[in-house]
Amino acid sequence: MLTVDLTTGALIYLFSALGFIGALWLYYDLRDKNLYEAERKKVTFYCVKCERLYTGRHGSETAACPRCKFENARLRF
Repeated sequence: MLTVDLTTGALIYLFSALGFIGALWLYYDLRDKNLYEAERKKVTFYCVKCERLYTGRHGSETAACPRCKFENARLRF
C-alpha cells in the first residue's frame, strides 16, 4: 500500500513539475514575441543636420531628432 501512495505522489510531482516548466516556457515565449514585435514596428530616421540615426513610433512619417530637434522624414528602403 505504501508503494501505491509513493508512485502516485511521484506522478503528481512529475506532472506538476512538467506543468510548471510548460507555463514558464509559454510565458517567456509570449514575452519575447511581444518584445520582438515592438522592436520590429519601430521606424528608422536619419537626421540630415547632425547625421544621427534614431527610431520613432510606428506609423509616423516625420520625427524630431533627439539631439538637435530637426524634423526629419523616415528612411525608406
